[in-house]
Amino acid sequence: MIVTRFAPSPTGYLHIGGLRTALYSYLWARKNGGKFLLRIEDTDEARNSVEAAQAIIEAFKWVGMEHDGEILYQSRRREIYTRYIEQLLEEGKAYRCYMSKEELESIREAQKAAKERPRYPGTYRDFTGTPPAGIEPVIRIKAPTEGHIRVDDGIKGSIDFPVADMLDDFIIARADGSPTYNFVVAIDDALMGVTDVIRGDDHLSNTPKQIVVYNALGFKVPKFFHVAMINNPEGKKLSKRDGATDVMAYDTMGYLPEALLNFLVRLGWSHGDQEIFSREEMLTLFDPNHINNSSSSFNQEKLDWLNAHYIKNMPNVELAHRLVPFGVDLKGHDKIEMILDLLKERAKTMVHLKALIDELLIAPRVYDETAAQKALKGDAIEVLKAFRTRLAASTALHLPSDYHVLMEATIGELGVGFGKIGMPLRVALLGAMTGPAIDAVMAVLGIESTLARIDSFIAWQATH
Repeated sequence: MIVTRFAPSPTGYLHIGGLRTALYSYLWARKNGGKFLLRIEDTDEARNSVEAAQAIIEAFKWVGMEHDGEILYQSRRREIYTRYIEQLLEEGKAYRCYMSKEELESIREAQKAAKERPRYPGTYRDFTGTPPAGIEPVIRIKAPTEGHIRVDDGIKGSIDFPVADMLDDFIIARADGSPTYNFVVAIDDALMGVTDVIRGDDHLSNTPKQIVVYNALGFKVPKFFHVAMINNPEGKKLSKRDGATDVMAYDTMGYLPEALLNFLVRLGWSHGDQEIFSREEMLTLFDPNHINNSSSSFNQEKLDWLNAHYIKNMPNVELAHRLVPFGVDLKGHDKIEMILDLLKERAKTMVHLKALIDELLIAPRVYDETAAQKALKGDAIEVLKAFRTRLAASTALHLPSDYHVLMEATIGELGVGFGKIGMPLRVALLGAMTGPAIDAVMAVLGIESTLARIDSFIAWQATH
């Protein structure tokens, strides 16, 4: 059975690179009927944030990536790590190192001066004498001293790490007894039964050390997939300005979770030229062995395009429900379908859609004076008043086509072009020259609201 995990540190927000890694892990486990586990790596007491840990959980809920079982918190597993440290000491696979920080720093400076790789020289590896007084020892694991450590990576292929270039007897427990990152990660992955580790390739250099821990404790080494980073369009590290912000900020900005996941799954993986992937298609088609080895680039235009696609194709009942957290409650409105059909084609985000709905349903408080001057050239105000007279005398107008016929009758009688009625009417109803089809706008507003807006505009025009 495939078992994957996502293991963030709660020292800050969950950004999109982390969410992509979690998505890949989630899809691979679900595709194979396996388990997707969540582990919070909160051993750094100085930097941990309870709020950050909760934000990670909330982000998972928002995108609908449910994990299996309870969340595992490393901070609650100190006894387990201590037990394995003692086991390695008893088996002679680890040892106490009494070298002071000053002594180690001096050795490293000498190595640098000799143009050697700084490394611990193994001074206490086989030490049997009397420990120096006044020094609390760290615990170091006995790493191989020669040969290679091979990582069979599902994305990067087989990689041989020369021991002489990569490893020394690294610390697995600090002087205060607290275990180190590479030690606890290997133990947790093994005890959780993780078979496939999908993570960013910034962890690749940690992998040989973790394999040393696996081997020392007799654990099976999982399959690794190290995913290349997401860069900005210029090929540099992604920053907040480029999109590397809190995942939940995308909710606030009006992005749909299905659009964001669709966007992320394509940042490094593809299936032919297909761009749109439903959750079901992702689960069916995704394979981490087909993830690209090269970095991908964040493309804001692509995200906006995908989000617009999902808004446009979402059933109106569901879309109305999704709008509620953005302060738009269309429940009870007798023209929900017409409103959303009219506006969702133009919206990039839910925030944008809310703005379009507000522009439609809330009478303009101000008018674009430049647009008004352009719209009211010549006898346009008289044409608008003539249309108002016809509209006030009408009783059975429901569809956009009904209002369109009324507009055509007005310009036909007056012998003017359509712009003479369309332009002033648009400014009167929406406050500007832009917006959806004006006959559809009137069908949404109805006769009374349309008349009220025309009257307000005529009154405004008389004083300007």
